[in-house]
Amino acid sequence: MPITVYIVEDDNNLRGSIHKFINLDPDFNCPQAFSSGEDLLECDFVPKPDVVMVDINLPGMTGIECVGRLKQKLPDVQVMILTVYENSNRIFEALTAGASGFLVKNTPPEKVLDALRDVANGGGPMSSHIARKVIQAFQPAYKAAAPGETPTPREQQILELLARGFAYKQIAAELNLSMGTIQTHVSRVYKKLHVNCRTDAVMKYLDATGTRPRGLGRA
Repeated sequence: MPITVYIVEDDNNLRGSIHKFINLDPDFNCPQAFSSGEDLLECDFVPKPDVVMVDINLPGMTGIECVGRLKQKLPDVQVMILTVYENSNRIFEALTAGASGFLVKNTPPEKVLDALRDVANGGGPMSSHIARKVIQAFQPAYKAAAPGETPTPREQQILELLARGFAYKQIAAELNLSMGTIQTHVSRVYKKLHVNCRTDAVMKYLDATGTRPRGLGRA
């Protein structure tokens, strides 16, 4: 069954281009494309989307606000952020609002389609530059950790792959390790950071360093 995708992008040319190349692939169906978050939230959501691609810099309602309201209406929908920004605070705000992946707008169409497949299947794809921002945010927190709580180089390597949206199976193949070994490493990373998931680790870093933007809290 095709993956149903909605688009929210105010640039007419870009919106039309994305809409066209998504519908050319038989794995996808893109029935609706909107120029604003307000228009998206007023639609009837028929057919129900599996993934919604949202421009972070929309006119009127921001992309981040749109994501938060959308997740209230459709808690199970996956949200892919489209951005020209690589500002760490904007990334973390979008994560907190409920985004699952991030792509810069110059991403080639075939990579956009791969990312849509990934996020629809529960992954968290990110453009490499954005993933690097997330990793750089983690690193000061590592340095401040107590002895014995700093992730090892291997654990940091696995965390970077997780931040880039790799599934455990893909990480195991990339590093030539067993699934059990990957799961053990991930468990140790979360234990050292005293968290249960990637988003909690990001928010812990923001709290510890005092860089959480004003008004930013859990969705």
